Amino acid sequence: AVAPPGGGAGEAAAGGDGAEGLFVLLGAGVAAASHPLLYVKLLVQVGHEPLPPTVGRNVLGRKVLYLPGFFTYARHIVEVDGKRGLFRGLTPRLISSTLSTITRGSVKKAFPLEDMEHVSNKDDVKTSLRKVVKETSHEMMMQCVSRVVSHPLHVISMRCMVQFVGREVKYSGVFSAIGRIFKEEGILGFFVGLVPHILGDVIFLWCCNLVAHFINTYAVDDNFSQASVIRSYTKFVMGIAVSMLTYPFLLVGDLMAVNNCGLRAGLPPYAPAFTSWIHCWRYLSAQGQLFRGSSLLFRRAPIPAAAFPMD
Repeated sequence: AVAPPGGGAGEAAAGGDGAEGLFVLLGAGVAAASHPLLYVKLLVQVGHEPLPPTVGRNVLGRKVLYLPGFFTYARHIVEVDGKRGLFRGLTPRLISSTLSTITRGSVKKAFPLEDMEHVSNKDDVKTSLRKVVKETSHEMMMQCVSRVVSHPLHVISMRCMVQFVGREVKYSGVFSAIGRIFKEEGILGFFVGLVPHILGDVIFLWCCNLVAHFINTYAVDDNFSQASVIRSYTKFVMGIAVSMLTYPFLLVGDLMAVNNCGLRAGLPPYAPAFTSWIHCWRYLSAQGQLFRGSSLLFRRAPIPAAAFPMD
């Protein structure tokens, strides 16, 4: 994801009840439309590869093994579960998205950033940096609170989706899932994987905002005719770059949400029972898998091209 969950929509949600309702609906629409992509990504993240790799060639013309991309993987899900199968786990995800948007709006109303001053070209270095730090701190607070509130439904959504791996029906509905998690794991069961997700959000916000600020301040010349246009896109471009650097936090958080919960996708041989998210991180790092699932189009199989006979 380029922006932290609940980002821009949550910012504007505080503008009024009508605006808040609009952004809740918008967020739900985006969540529904993007759900198949997230679903396939999660199955790849847990290491489920039901289809064999195919032989292809890289840009140098050498033979390599490619794992199925998003469209091939999605077609497989449809063959197994039908088209509705692509939306497994959507209901708790929509609730999670709605809670995130509403929470951000509520926090912004309860703790408004007084005298909000946006960075101006006329500001000196110290003043502009102070404004960026103040705005980022406020945004971080809203993001952390919304993440905590929405995370339990995120956990349920993740577990509903990975049931595809073992064909389980343990988590069949939101309310039954809440009861089961509370009975088997207690309150803490709703917050597994929360810490790496929050760390990823915080690192993303600070890196994206500060780096974009320094680029706009020191690298973009005010005398350039398109300076304002470039500045408007800097944060977006930085968001793409920083999201790749913080991806391991997203991966670890999602894996912890399903690890050792009684589902096949969270047990060996897919993964050991992790004792903590740090244990999970170290395991993935040792396997060279910290970016597993970050790309869904051109996925190289972990087998060297030299293993193939050359033409």
